[in-house]
Amino acid sequence: MSENKYSVLLPTYNERENLPIITWLLVKYLTESNYNFEIIVIDDGSPDGTLDVAKQLQTIYGEDKIVLRPRAKKLGLGTAYMHGVKHARGNFVVIMDADLSHHPKFIPKMIKKQEELDCDIVTGTRYVADGGVYGWDWKRKLVSRTANFITQVLLRPGVSDLTGSFRLYRKEVLEELVNSCISKGYVFQMEMVVRARQKTFSIAEIPISFVDRFYGESKLGGNEIFGFIKGLLYLFATT
Repeated sequence: MSENKYSVLLPTYNERENLPIITWLLVKYLTESNYNFEIIVIDDGSPDGTLDVAKQLQTIYGEDKIVLRPRAKKLGLGTAYMHGVKHARGNFVVIMDADLSHHPKFIPKMIKKQEELDCDIVTGTRYVADGGVYGWDWKRKLVSRTANFITQVLLRPGVSDLTGSFRLYRKEVLEELVNSCISKGYVFQMEMVVRARQKTFSIAEIPISFVDRFYGESKLGGNEIFGFIKGLLYLFATT
């Protein structure tokens, strides 16, 4: 067993159906691999009772494993990571979605890759080797691929999947990046990688499969796409 500790940050908003499943999977795969870990649930005032579910999970798995750091209202992904990393006791931090689009089985692979290369960041990619996207119609796939292509051309980030949000960071690297990012929402993930490249942090990739959300509504709409393009142009102009 490595002496490292891993903090998994789970920002949630209306994820009461998904939270028990993702938590069970996280505990299963991290325990099987004998990793020291904690799961930090950052609920942004979900009206559907996500926090109550999280409290029940805490009684099942223990307060050392399930750490609740709720906030009063929806404040955005970037600030959720800022909030979560402040409370993280691990020296490595995993960020992922709570809606089951990211499978916890990939985390041990990320950890192995980090240990092999001693890198600062390991990011999951849908666009190399046996990575992929499941449950999206062709329009979603086209938007995602196009966004990624434009991003590659404009920003040359050195990673194949810039908008992904399934990553392992050294804690101090995540803190530094989160504090230097200005974007919110989807563009935040891109900016994290662009800033990492600017600061010459080392980044490795592993292929992951991304599955569209099981329960609840997808949060990607026309506004997000417009915001993404605006954010991309902002990053291009400032990096």
